[in-house]
Amino acid sequence: MKQGLFCLLLIWISTTATADKFIVGSQNIEYYPHYNFASPIDKGVGWAILEAFSESSGHEFSYLSMPVRRLQMEMLKGHVDFVYPDNPGWYNEVTNSKEKYFSIALTRAVTGTFVKPKNVSKGINSIKRIAMPLGFTPVNWQTRLDQNLIKIVSISDTFAGLSLLQLERVDAIDFEYHVGNYYSNQSPQIGPFILDITLPHNEIPFMLSSLRHQDVVEELNAFINNNPEIIDSIRLRYGITSLEALTQQIQTEFSIEDKDIWQPQ
Repeated sequence: MKQGLFCLLLIWISTTATADKFIVGSQNIEYYPHYNFASPIDKGVGWAILEAFSESSGHEFSYLSMPVRRLQMEMLKGHVDFVYPDNPGWYNEVTNSKEKYFSIALTRAVTGTFVKPKNVSKGINSIKRIAMPLGFTPVNWQTRLDQNLIKIVSISDTFAGLSLLQLERVDAIDFEYHVGNYYSNQSPQIGPFILDITLPHNEIPFMLSSLRHQDVVEELNAFINNNPEIIDSIRLRYGITSLEALTQQIQTEFSIEDKDIWQPQ
């Protein structure tokens, strides 16, 4: 009897000891400063916020990077507990957003259209070829793509896309502002490039999602809401700026009128 109770106790201890260890699956894309989960050191702002949450909650996170299309499948199989980044507005053929639990935004990506400074405000009809990361959905360009007004040039990495724009083999690149700036700064021979606010752009929340761990998602939400100073300091450390602030800055620099700023259709 005692031996049986001892075995049950060992099983209970083992279960509770591993209950707060989770695997986060992320896109295997170098999307720094937002994320680069293949990096052995600094994995970006999303990782930094999750690590701050880990320190506060005691949960332990390990990170796996994999192709975009595999992420949802691995979560469905139970091989990963969470996916980052995710968003209920993103379409995938594997999981249903209504069945998933989403955190509030860890950070927000400013996705838009980069051009050379000389081409700012030339209008959407000037864009015939646009570079875009492989696997990304051309949401803001889909109508023009369907009408054969543009051609999407898929790129496997950031540097390749910026190089195409530098050589004028594409007219623009659809990318994230902070990521584009980071790689431009790392490669001063490339650029400068400008986020053209007269062309399609938007701000997208990057969230953590899960099919099974609603309680942890709610804990994360409480941590973000209750610790604005910590979250703001992390975002500041990575240079994350809001779309509103960027719009004001670019509008002033290039004398763009309010009526010319692109608005979602």
